Amino acid sequence: MTAYDDMALRREMVATCRRMNDSGINQGTAGNLSVRNPRGFLITPTSLPYDRMEPEDLVQMAFDGTYEGRHRPSSEWRFHRDIQQARPDINVVLHCHSVYATTLACHHKPIPSFHYMTGIAGGTTIRCARYATFGTQGLSDAAIEALEDRLACLLGQHGQISLGKTPAAALALAIEVETLSRLYVQALTLGEPPILSDEEMARVLQQMKNMSYGQAPDLEGVNDTARPKPAA
Repeated sequence: MTAYDDMALRREMVATCRRMNDSGINQGTAGNLSVRNPRGFLITPTSLPYDRMEPEDLVQMAFDGTYEGRHRPSSEWRFHRDIQQARPDINVVLHCHSVYATTLACHHKPIPSFHYMTGIAGGTTIRCARYATFGTQGLSDAAIEALEDRLACLLGQHGQISLGKTPAAALALAIEVETLSRLYVQALTLGEPPILSDEEMARVLQQMKNMSYGQAPDLEGVNDTARPKPAA
């Protein structure tokens, strides 16, 4: 990676961190972000507010746990490293303490398929990882377990993690997880909401997969899809 490319990525990471706070899913120095690069991964430093963070403040880490830079890495660097190693399908790990997701996490309550958009995380539920002390290998192990075949999870009595191929994708997913968490908390005030069946969620997930590949959703095969009008 050239110095120019590295700096472009660092600027994108800082901008994403600031958007985390601007969107309301993170506060103060909570939360962290990592992005895979050819030397391992870049990660946000510990205890540095995002509004004071500059591209040069990001920490370069290798998968053996060594780091370079003028700051120490985030105290959560272990789960960033371990998720990046375990999940070659993603490049970005985003962690935040968004209010409603953390509310559910404090009750160790996963998000079921009460709404079809639960499928955006890759399955019929958004799991909640068992509790482990922050910054420990135990938390890393719990997160990887909860993220199996998923792009997001809650962390017991802690917060949420969202994954993506780009910082923008991981941030968009984290915001969606927070929105679903808020909807679920509000739905629970009326009682346990009905849950969509696994069969329906399988259809939802196929629709989402089709759309991610740029195809129009057409599960019934009737070819009644939106299409450009032919030129005159």
